[in-house]
Amino acid sequence: MLKSTTDRYGAIAVTMHWLTAIFLLVALVSGFRAGNIVEPVAKVALLRVHIPAAIMVLLLTVCRIVWWWLFDRKPLPVQGAPSWQEWLARAVHLAFYVVILGMIASGVGIIALSGAAQAIFGAGTELPNFHLYPPRLPHGLGANLLLALLSAHIGAALFHQFVRSDRLLQRMWYRR
Repeated sequence: MLKSTTDRYGAIAVTMHWLTAIFLLVALVSGFRAGNIVEPVAKVALLRVHIPAAIMVLLLTVCRIVWWWLFDRKPLPVQGAPSWQEWLARAVHLAFYVVILGMIASGVGIIALSGAAQAIFGAGTELPNFHLYPPRLPHGLGANLLLALLSAHIGAALFHQFVRSDRLLQRMWYRR
């Protein structure tokens, strides 16, 4: 089914979830590596991966928001889960959206203020020192916050799958 039911996510939501996860991991890994590398050619190569991956995360996040607002409803909470867990799950998901949008805004700010687009996607000019630009601080903090949210999200999914044994992961996979 394309749309979600009361107990499972639909194929569209599942596809957007896993594609977002892949592109988010690519953006995080390439971003952390680019932030810790000195050699300009290697940094440019990583940023040429980082920026398109981040753009895909943005597009998928906007699509997910529109999908949930206009076209689909999320499944009911896992049966037997305490209300605080459901509240925390909603808070983590909302935080993902807010932090992702903030990361995109700060990333665009860094590129716009530094003029780095020409060096990354054009030819010839030298990369600026990104640490000189104010959006760099929230971008770095946001990346660490995304890692924390991702850890909480994965930890909760594994807890439900293996400790509670309520088959939560099957809800976010394709039907057979």
